[in-house]
Amino acid sequence: MAGTKGKAFDTKLFKRLLQFATPYKMRLYIAAISAIMLSLCAALSPYYMQYAIDLGITKKSSEDLVFFLSLMAVVLLGQVFFQLLFIYFSNWIGQQVVRDIRVKLFKHMLRFKMQYYDTSAVGRLVTRAVGDIETISSIFSQGLFMIIADLLKMSIVLGFMFIKSWRLTLIVLAVFPIILYATRVFQRAMKVAFEEVRTQVSNLNTFVQERITGMKIVQIFNREKIEHDKFKAINKKHMDAWNKTVWYNSIFFPIAEMCTSITIGLIVWYGGLKAAQSDIITLGMITAFVSYIQMLFTPLRQIADKFNTLQMGMVAANRVFGILDTQSQIEDIGTTKLENIKGTIDFDNVRFSYVKNEEVLRGISFTAGAGETIAIVGSTGAGKSTIINLLSRFYEIDSGTISIDNISIKQFPIDQLRDEIALVLQDVFLFADTILNNITLNDPSITEEDVIASAKAIGVHKFISSLPGGYHYNVKERGAMLSSGQRQLIAFLRAYVSNPSILILDEATSSVDSYSEQLIQKAIGKITKGRTSIVIAHRLATIKKADQILVMEKGEIVEKGTHEELIAKDNGYYKNLYEVQFVNAEVA
Repeated sequence: MAGTKGKAFDTKLFKRLLQFATPYKMRLYIAAISAIMLSLCAALSPYYMQYAIDLGITKKSSEDLVFFLSLMAVVLLGQVFFQLLFIYFSNWIGQQVVRDIRVKLFKHMLRFKMQYYDTSAVGRLVTRAVGDIETISSIFSQGLFMIIADLLKMSIVLGFMFIKSWRLTLIVLAVFPIILYATRVFQRAMKVAFEEVRTQVSNLNTFVQERITGMKIVQIFNREKIEHDKFKAINKKHMDAWNKTVWYNSIFFPIAEMCTSITIGLIVWYGGLKAAQSDIITLGMITAFVSYIQMLFTPLRQIADKFNTLQMGMVAANRVFGILDTQSQIEDIGTTKLENIKGTIDFDNVRFSYVKNEEVLRGISFTAGAGETIAIVGSTGAGKSTIINLLSRFYEIDSGTISIDNISIKQFPIDQLRDEIALVLQDVFLFADTILNNITLNDPSITEEDVIASAKAIGVHKFISSLPGGYHYNVKERGAMLSSGQRQLIAFLRAYVSNPSILILDEATSSVDSYSEQLIQKAIGKITKGRTSIVIAHRLATIKKADQILVMEKGEIVEKGTHEELIAKDNGYYKNLYEVQFVNAEVA
């Protein structure tokens, strides 16, 4: 679709977009019929006005004057009625199309690999899902249908003009190619300009979204002036892109207006001379032609303006379809049902790389027995978190096999696989909603009574009840109203309520206060009981209780064993790590 840049109109893209309107054919037909009738009524008004002047005023016949004025009134009412139908249904279709595309886009984005989000700016995705899709609606409400209606009106008006006087019509058509050419050049220039506008809008949204999210870092490191200067530069590019469209408009519309004035002047000059010499051309006919010229040239000017709207909608559609065409989903063809999961986990010579030829895991193999707790330790970047990302199929492995109960995880449907795995991260994400909804994630099968019972079981009910509104306390965006320890407790309760077969704790206790840690340790003991658990931990207490400890270094498992077995190894990886990192952490 990148090749559409600079083209006045992308037919292939438009046909694809039109597919979203086909379910609403009846409304399309009503809009089309309304456009035809609207054009006919518009052309009839000057037609009757000519006779009102020639027969009613010039010949001083009050009966003819009243008769034709009455016909003009009927035509005017018809215009109002059909315009109402046209505007309503064209806008209605636009909103339906927007809704359908947005739902399809969001559903598509929900299935993207985590790797896609690792490399895609959030601001751009938000622009596509909100701003660009809203712009698409204007194709139907203000762009395409309006252009078709105007072209239809112009065709009917030309027909009436030829019937009235082919001589005067030829004068009009002599000037017509000039404005047609100017319109075409204008359309092509505006297409390129609007491509740049949308690009700069995306850049602006991305910059603002990232800086607002990371405002604490900006202020901590006193970067306000630097970020302000960057914003001014990006905002200037945005302004320059829009100014280019303003410049094109400022050139085109005066040219179009000048062509209209010249044409009217020629009609009045030539028609006036002929009217003075013979009855071939009358005063009423000249007056009708002046109206017809306005009907012919004004829509052409408006078509150029509406084509701008259409172009912006097409550019937006091109960007949205670009995401819809992106194939970044994990292959989900598994058919094996997960029933009575015991929870045995096997990694067999697993290799993985986020970037091609840069392996993060180099032949990882281990087995976690059903109900066992496996601790994974190692320096930053050793590949600990990557293991749990692969188990949940957030990423696809390069080679090897990952199995649950001796069945490859690729054989399970992804949604069922993830239903059996609960993950508690160090950086807990909470939605701007109530605690209850953050725990249940709006799962109707989990009642408030279930949540309260689970909270009591792991020892967090008292903490939640102490908050204003209790379980209905709104934690605001990202859980800003809670401390990091409190957010961790909510995450543990969320995991416990889901009743998983496998539990994963990714450094879930590394940055909490001592009181929260006591609650969390109690919660860990409760929710890991009877479940296979993988724990990436910085706290000594969690590691010492593990049934097996995996020590990782540079993407490889360098040691395995219990705490006692590994601590007994002289100059071993775990012993050195234990003495340097964990003991010091406990003393601190």
